[in-house]
Amino acid sequence: MIERERAQAELARVGRLTTMGELVASIAHEINQPLTGIVTSAGAGLRWLNRDDPDFDEVRAAVSSIMQDGRRAAQVIENIRALAKKSGPQLARLDINGAIQEILVLTRTELTHHNVALHTDLSTGDRTVFADRVQLQQVMLNLIMNGIEAMNAVMDRPKVLTISSERVESSGGVLVAVKDTGAGIDPAIADRIFESLFTTKPNGMGMGLSICRSIIKAHGGHFWASPNTPHGTIFQFTLAADRPFEDDDHGAAKVGQ
Repeated sequence: MIERERAQAELARVGRLTTMGELVASIAHEINQPLTGIVTSAGAGLRWLNRDDPDFDEVRAAVSSIMQDGRRAAQVIENIRALAKKSGPQLARLDINGAIQEILVLTRTELTHHNVALHTDLSTGDRTVFADRVQLQQVMLNLIMNGIEAMNAVMDRPKVLTISSERVESSGGVLVAVKDTGAGIDPAIADRIFESLFTTKPNGMGMGLSICRSIIKAHGGHFWASPNTPHGTIFQFTLAADRPFEDDDHGAAKVGQ
């Protein structure tokens, strides 16, 4: 009996350590994104200041990006605190195109630095979704940065990142897609890319796509990847229009479960 109790206690301890490790990895991943943006924008601002003829408009833009990323880092921390309290996303009616445009402003310097051409086709019109702005922007930022990284080694064709949104008339929702022209996903690991802690990156933690799928699922949507013929990958997700479920009175509570 004593050995059994000892084994059960050890299993409980391992479970707690595993949960803590996953939470730490998640926090590190989510905080690292806006911090990387702050460092990048600060570097760009210094370069514009150090020119023989400083471009103060670009410096102002860099400082503005730093402020936005600082606010995003604070919002990420608030989301993590809310998660620890088991509260759901901060749901509200959201213009998904506006949320995407805000992220594109934050990633402009990174796109330019890596010589990536950006194409957008945001055509949802005035259709809104019922969602947490910060969480969806985390998803978009992750997909954009992944797309940029996927094209780092491309030398024989243009590096193009295409972001689109459109109405889904059958469900009344919206579909968002992020396409790159990188090497694509190895079919041998295609079924594992959404697994927590699975990564093909030397310094990756395997949290990004797992977190993205969890966020979209929590909003009542779907998230998947497919090949972008002839080169690259398409990540897509759907969101319900105006509210995540048909039940008006209890929908928000369900999303947080």
